[in-house]
Amino acid sequence: MKLRHGLLTGSILAAMAVLGPVLSVAPASAQPVQGLYVAGEGGASFNQDQRVRSSPNFPDGRDSYHTGVTGIGSVGWGLGNGFRVEVEGDYRNNGLKNFGSTQGHGRQQTYGVMANALFDLDIGKSWLFPYFGAGVGYAWQAMNAGATGPGFDQQIGGTFGNFAYQGIFGLAFPMPWVVGLSATAEYRFWTMLGPQSHGARSIGTVGGYNSVKDFGIATGNRDTMTDFNHSLMLGLRYEFNPAPPPPPPAPEPAAPAPMQSRTYLVFFDWDKAVLTDRARAIVATAAQASTHTGTTRIEVDGYTDNSAAHPGPRGTRYNMALSLRRAQTVQAELVRDGVPGTAIDIQGFGETHPLVPTGPNTREPQNRRVEIILH
Repeated sequence: MKLRHGLLTGSILAAMAVLGPVLSVAPASAQPVQGLYVAGEGGASFNQDQRVRSSPNFPDGRDSYHTGVTGIGSVGWGLGNGFRVEVEGDYRNNGLKNFGSTQGHGRQQTYGVMANALFDLDIGKSWLFPYFGAGVGYAWQAMNAGATGPGFDQQIGGTFGNFAYQGIFGLAFPMPWVVGLSATAEYRFWTMLGPQSHGARSIGTVGGYNSVKDFGIATGNRDTMTDFNHSLMLGLRYEFNPAPPPPPPAPEPAAPAPMQSRTYLVFFDWDKAVLTDRARAIVATAAQASTHTGTTRIEVDGYTDNSAAHPGPRGTRYNMALSLRRAQTVQAELVRDGVPGTAIDIQGFGETHPLVPTGPNTREPQNRRVEIILH
């Protein structure tokens, strides 16, 4: 009894060791399985060779098993932060292959109930979520098998119960066409505390006479000292209240379209820098537009044609000064119309950048202008 209690304590500590890293993982990185779910899976069962200790009338040895089947059904609850807990019912069935050098027949079956704690990982792939966990519970092992060899025939039977524990690692693949449904691929290591004791009945035949320790038939106990099982399974899991998909990232606000400049042309008489009535009306329109369109800067550029009141380089300098006086005249009119003077930049370009190309020394009315540009 003390041995079994020690093994149970060891199994619980082993399960806690498996769960320890789970509890230390930040839930912010988890797949939010939340609420009730059910799962079922099935696959291959692989028993490791099991060491057998028999009563004095029977030989010791090792059982080896054929690949068998595993089936598991579970009901669970997702906490919405990556953790989930579940209760499962499980079944394993493996045929006895050999006992030592003797040929085996029949099978070993285990079934039980386990309580599991698991954690789902979000690795940044919408189609794949690994998970891992551990569980503890109670199981029963039923033997209906035998081993037959030269001079030896043993029948094994009975059911034995004890505590069990397991480690779990799996992959979940959400099915996009059914919300809440995921396919699973899973590995489980499962073991039952031992020794698992079963009854045995043996018949010995030597030289045509029955003889097992001077008896033709003997009965006793047959204890399995190790019971390690590995299962590979495929299955389905369905969540009744799946978490909604995360909202798509908010689009970055589009950069505001650059404001298009608006240009107003004010024309002057030859060799003049005074405004006509028509010119004042155009300046007033530009001033009003600047207050209604959110203008941040007003550019006032003055020009002349390439004719000059004075010949030669002196005429070029004269036209540069005349273009600046024209720009200053428009600036003053804009200020009278309510435009802040600090928002106005003025420049004079003389006879450069003509609006209409002409020959030298040509009086062209459209080149004698001021451009009001609203930015």
